[in-house]
Amino acid sequence: MAITFSDLHTESGLKSLDEFLSGKSYVSGDKLTKDDIKVYAAVLKNPGDSFPNVSQWYNCVSSHLATSFPGKAVGVGFGGKGAPAESAKAEAPAAGDDDDDLDLFGDETEEEKKAAEEREASNKSAKKKESGKSSVLLDIKPWDDETDMKKLEESVRSIEMPGLFWGASKLVPVGYGIKKLQIMLTIVDDLVSVDDLIEEHLTAEPHNEYVQSCDIVAFNKI
Repeated sequence: MAITFSDLHTESGLKSLDEFLSGKSYVSGDKLTKDDIKVYAAVLKNPGDSFPNVSQWYNCVSSHLATSFPGKAVGVGFGGKGAPAESAKAEAPAAGDDDDDLDLFGDETEEEKKAAEEREASNKSAKKKESGKSSVLLDIKPWDDETDMKKLEESVRSIEMPGLFWGASKLVPVGYGIKKLQIMLTIVDDLVSVDDLIEEHLTAEPHNEYVQSCDIVAFNKI
């Protein structure tokens, strides 16, 4: 059930709040909540010893806010004859005698919900920003001229991992009847390390049965 406080800029309003806070540290529960902030904003200043429960609560909320806003405040004032609560009341549409009441458990407005959804969507969009990609050209050398180059290429292409895409390839003569496999690949930078691909896969078992060594010929960001 909603808790309602009225005219917190008056003695009668502060008296009602003081009675409510008797034996309590916070407005709702045993921790600081947005309910405390709403009520705090409606209380013009620390009422002092006249309302001890409100005074103690006010100091407690002030200390919490001080840690959240460490900058040195110079103080601000509000012009006009009426209290801020009355000024706000005059600007709001008339709604009976309870215009100055504070509904602690009011639902979010459509504007607040829409703003929150837009912030969430913006954050997700930033997180989902696509990772960079790179185009890599590798030279993969066999052990000798007796190495079956067809099986070597099949072994290489059998390596699969997220963010790795094998491309075109060709055999290039090295000398003494030996040919090397030159192969293109595209990688997602955040998912694939070319150094790890070479050290932990291409030149490791079982692929090292055919692969003697690998060299990076070209590495270009896409």
